Amino acid sequence: MGPAWEKVCSSAFIQDGVKFPDFVHAVKPEPHNEIPQAQSAHDTLWDFVGLQPETTHMVMWLMSDRAIPRSYRTMQGFGVHTFRFVDARGRGTFVKFHWTPLLGTHSLVWDEAQRIQGKDPDYNRRDLWEAIERGQFPEWELGVQLVPEEDEHAFDFDLLDATKIIPEEQVPVRPIGRMVLDRNPDNFFAETEQVAFHTANVVPGIDFTNDPLLQARNFSYLDTQLLRLGGSNFQQIPVNRPVTEVSNNQRDGFAQHRVHRGQTSYFPNSLGGGCPALADEGVYRHYTEKVEGHKIRKRAESFKDHYSQARLFLNSLASWEREHLVAAFRFELGKCEELAVRQRAVTNLAHVDHGLAVEVAEGLGVEPPQDPGTARHTRTSPALSQANTAFGDLAGRQVAVLVDHGVDGSDVDTLRRALVDKGAVVEVLARLDGSVRTREGGALPVDRAYTTVSSVLYDAVAVPGGGDAAASLARDGEARHFVLEAYKHCKAIAAVGAATTLLDAPGLPDALGHPPTVTETTQGVVRAPAADEGLIREFARLIGEHRDWTRPTATVSA
Repeated sequence: MGPAWEKVCSSAFIQDGVKFPDFVHAVKPEPHNEIPQAQSAHDTLWDFVGLQPETTHMVMWLMSDRAIPRSYRTMQGFGVHTFRFVDARGRGTFVKFHWTPLLGTHSLVWDEAQRIQGKDPDYNRRDLWEAIERGQFPEWELGVQLVPEEDEHAFDFDLLDATKIIPEEQVPVRPIGRMVLDRNPDNFFAETEQVAFHTANVVPGIDFTNDPLLQARNFSYLDTQLLRLGGSNFQQIPVNRPVTEVSNNQRDGFAQHRVHRGQTSYFPNSLGGGCPALADEGVYRHYTEKVEGHKIRKRAESFKDHYSQARLFLNSLASWEREHLVAAFRFELGKCEELAVRQRAVTNLAHVDHGLAVEVAEGLGVEPPQDPGTARHTRTSPALSQANTAFGDLAGRQVAVLVDHGVDGSDVDTLRRALVDKGAVVEVLARLDGSVRTREGGALPVDRAYTTVSSVLYDAVAVPGGGDAAASLARDGEARHFVLEAYKHCKAIAAVGAATTLLDAPGLPDALGHPPTVTETTQGVVRAPAADEGLIREFARLIGEHRDWTRPTATVSA
């Protein structure tokens, strides 16, 4: 599943920290053969999921487009836990944190993600690295959802249940800051691999709640860093050092890098002149609260609703998002060898939506489950659908321009200049590296041979005019596949003049294969007799829309 785990985090699947080892063991490669590597489509994961209904909500997210982001730059993030803001008077307010990408939240499609895994396993990392190197710094807005403590029980779910979200329609996300990635690491291992993330690393003004899973993570993550990074002084690794130097009496221990001077390492002392002194004002102080009652290990009754938010998520999806969800469930469960595992998973889905369970079952060769008659709501949350995200920005969008000998050089120059001015990254691709002769008699440098890349690595494809070039590309199976594959994945396509012959293929509308007399757009494909302002404007609009999800692609072979 790749970036899925960075998106939703394993913690969101469970309510109790004691289930951490079980979940991690279930999703790891199966122990008898160490297969599959880095994938969730296997029996042990789905066996666990089918027996743990609390995983249902986040499994819906995992199987949705959210789990296969177009890039890290277009990936939304949010904390699964409820923390607490504490003001100067010691009053608490519940808070959930959100990171929203300014470029919008966009995803790949399932088939595309699988092909990318083979073509370029570093696709997401490369995209982020190159964007920062170009100066197109990715930016996220930091937002918070705030709930007064007296409203803790004002929801139809438990606010401290890590498998739940707070719908934005009930509690809006308030922007309070931003994050801009404006520099790449100088040494990736030192500055990235050794980062010590820990839920208990908070600053004054932020405190914890009685979220049981958060409490478990606060305990276990410190132990994780102690073991992973060689001992108690991992905070001294440069990437983990605080901006302001810390002076305290914590000395020695494994991997100690500082040379402490002086006779004393305790406070209060007189031998060292009382130094280093401990700060008193403005330091971290825990939120003060009175606790009464019995201390027991038992989940509250309010934690037992495992399906209402899974249904909220499903109800909120656009039609094309739901189609992708069904396909993902069929793919994942279709890899399970035990029919009983498949059957249990779709039976569990019936509690979310019987129709969804039946659709999934039809693709798996298992019996459609009986309708459990579970009371189901019809509520929606528009914020959960990517159909309602930000569109239009071309910053960092990758556009492939296919060329061959005889291409119209002015078309290429016009396309490249206009799209680059809008922030897109344009690469000229040909059958061979080097250069091609233009119709005007010049030499056009080629960025890459299209046999070394793939359409899945680009957001859009353009084929400039030039009869000889179009005819040559139309005879090349690799070039035709490049365009057809982009079409199947619903990407924006531009074809100029005779280049429309590459769109003369089974499964595509007949009209697309004929040279146009005026600029026309059909299902996300713009055709024009020349690469003029009208074609550029329409092509840029289509790229900014991310995909044309109305395009029928079931009959397209690519």
